Amino acid sequence: MPTDHPKEAFGSAVERREDAALVTGEAEYTADISLPGTAHAAILRSRYAHARIENIDTSDAEAHDGVIAVYTGADIDESGVPNDIPTAWLLPGLVTPQYKILATDKTRHTGDGIAVVVAEDRYIAQDALGLIDVTYERLDAVTDPAAAVEESAPTVHEEAPDNVAFDWELGDGDAVDEAFETAAHTAEVDLVQQRIIPNAMEPRAALADFDTATEKLTLWMTSQNPHLHRLLLSTGTLGLPEQKIDVIAPEVGGGFGSKIYHYPDEAVVAWCSMQLGRPVKWQATRSEGYVTDCHGRDHVTEGAIALDEDGNITALRVETHAGLGAFLSQFATATPSYLYGTILSSEYDIPAIHCRVVGAFTTTTPVDAYRGAGRAEGIYVTERLVDVAAREADFDPVELRRRNLIDADDFPFETSVAVVYDSGDYEKAMDEALDIVGYDDLRERQEELRSEGRYLGIGVACFVESAGLAPSQTAGELGSQAGLWESGLVRVHPTGTATVFCGTADQGQGHRTTYAQIAATELGIPYEDIEIVEGDTDQIPEGRGTYGSRSAPVGGGAIAQSAGKVVEKARTIAAHQLEADVGDITFEEGAFEVAGAPERSLTIQEVAQQAYLAHDMPDDVEPGLEATSFYDPENFTFPFGTHVAVVEVDPESGEIDIERYVAVDDCGKQINPMIVEGQIHGGIAQGIGAALFEGAVYDDNGTLVTGSMQDYTVPKAGQLPNFETGTTETPSPHNPLGVKGVGESATIAAEPAMVNAVVDALEPFGIDHLDMPLTPEKLWRATNENP
Repeated sequence: MPTDHPKEAFGSAVERREDAALVTGEAEYTADISLPGTAHAAILRSRYAHARIENIDTSDAEAHDGVIAVYTGADIDESGVPNDIPTAWLLPGLVTPQYKILATDKTRHTGDGIAVVVAEDRYIAQDALGLIDVTYERLDAVTDPAAAVEESAPTVHEEAPDNVAFDWELGDGDAVDEAFETAAHTAEVDLVQQRIIPNAMEPRAALADFDTATEKLTLWMTSQNPHLHRLLLSTGTLGLPEQKIDVIAPEVGGGFGSKIYHYPDEAVVAWCSMQLGRPVKWQATRSEGYVTDCHGRDHVTEGAIALDEDGNITALRVETHAGLGAFLSQFATATPSYLYGTILSSEYDIPAIHCRVVGAFTTTTPVDAYRGAGRAEGIYVTERLVDVAAREADFDPVELRRRNLIDADDFPFETSVAVVYDSGDYEKAMDEALDIVGYDDLRERQEELRSEGRYLGIGVACFVESAGLAPSQTAGELGSQAGLWESGLVRVHPTGTATVFCGTADQGQGHRTTYAQIAATELGIPYEDIEIVEGDTDQIPEGRGTYGSRSAPVGGGAIAQSAGKVVEKARTIAAHQLEADVGDITFEEGAFEVAGAPERSLTIQEVAQQAYLAHDMPDDVEPGLEATSFYDPENFTFPFGTHVAVVEVDPESGEIDIERYVAVDDCGKQINPMIVEGQIHGGIAQGIGAALFEGAVYDDNGTLVTGSMQDYTVPKAGQLPNFETGTTETPSPHNPLGVKGVGESATIAAEPAMVNAVVDALEPFGIDHLDMPLTPEKLWRATNENP
């Protein structure tokens, strides 16, 4: 029998097995890897947001001691590679300009790559960049997505003279118009969701090694999606056969979405290795990452909500201009469309919703999915509208929410924006959050403090997240250029230990822990006897990566499905060994028994030994004990919850004191409650960061003013409160584990919770909305302008 109780693995707060190497410095990152003969690359980046390249003189750089080669975009063009980074989600009428790995005609954002220097060390390469002489013709810039589509705006791409990449709609506009015409109350809000710059612990890096004998490229890189990178390097930029590329992601140091995409940089490094026949390494600096790593958000939105006399929401109208940046990154089109419009119903039964999104090219860093992608933007709009409507119609914001929550008996629930929520009890989660925070007492205290000239605010935010985007067929019908299944290979070795290979790619979520818990439970093998392998395209059959809170519901589902196949094969072998019918064999806690005869049993370890000895096997059963699954869920999962923020605002200084933050989340079955809580803590921190501190700022020339941590504020631990967390548990019927995903939920909820709290505090000043980030200066100006 097994040495522990595998059934206890799933659902236990097992300590993360990843942490020992990470906290002791033993973990290996891309920057730590060095091969014999490695050269180093540095990329010359445009100082201008928008300029025509008239001439590039590389002669002085080429003559510099230690420089091996200098290449420009023209050299890459002449090499005959495809040289075009494709988008991964098509929309009707989408304009897709070529996205080269080095610019040749124009630079379209500050940081656009122009040339690459390869030298014997990275310092020589950096020094040589200053010797490249580029002659530019400066052009006007445009950074605001709404201004970009105006007639007077400069054109970013000739293929899109009006800078419109797409004009997308969802919902029933006529029904919405009718609801507004008959509404007892309406409310509007114009809001901006600012650009967010991702700040992973490790900046992006790549080490390419092209073997001229085998014509195979091995690429170590910071990737959330190694198989996608391999595919796009093959079909989009380099043209190598896919089987001739191995992408390996060692420790990644965080991603938050920014390491999903195929950037020009890894293609440039790989191309240089192909030209030189030696390893080439590139490591981004932090400031380089600020102008190259895909930013998040960047929405300018007009929203409106309609209520009847009883406070029932009858309609929602949303029109958004979404900034895409200078080029279309992989999921740039999906994030502000299908990941945004489909979540606008939030937790509410809203009969009519209409959403229109205009995606605009601007002379800025490309925008793509950032933690909470699309869902954070959509929930923010709805939760701000509900708060504004509550004030307009004289409802307590909690009471207005309660009146409109989808009833627990109505699941599965089809919203008016084309999705079907799987399961939930929204009121239960909200009640728990309100009970923890003591909502009624807080409202009384708020009134008392206002009489003393102090301004307490209570912000409530309900949310739904769509996680584990699926199934592939539906996604394909909506424009996805990739399947959304996940692969899982479970191999039980002759000694009864196991290795699990999964196509996701951990960048801090704890997959090596949670996946081992799944496998231990399904296989009946001790947790410590299971190894997890991710992040290497040569070892793993295929994969779709880690993003969109998909690892647990889709990656975990693939592992569970494969483990189930292994158990069924082992059951057949056990029945043969025990001379019993397969239907009479039970399996529990790692042991196969003949029903009614517990003395006739074999452990899974004993069955594994027989499977590999193959001396006495059932007819038509092959030796070995492993199985592979490509798991394609029937639908998304929909985590949900309620967060409550309590703040006090000092109008004399604009300072915000976060008194309490309560989060109640429901992510279905929890594989590891400790990891769930860690994900919630991290998500809240990023949401508070966006609400109060973070925001990319460009000047009129398109220069990123917040180009380093000296100017871009990331919250410190001391600026965050203690988080009070609670959970409810509503299993999802859409995957075999009943899990829903949790990686982005708290970020989605935290932004509206914080803004609702601050605006609630400032109600006596006549303030009904302020855009993020809610900096002290912004609050001071608002309260002094509205005495």
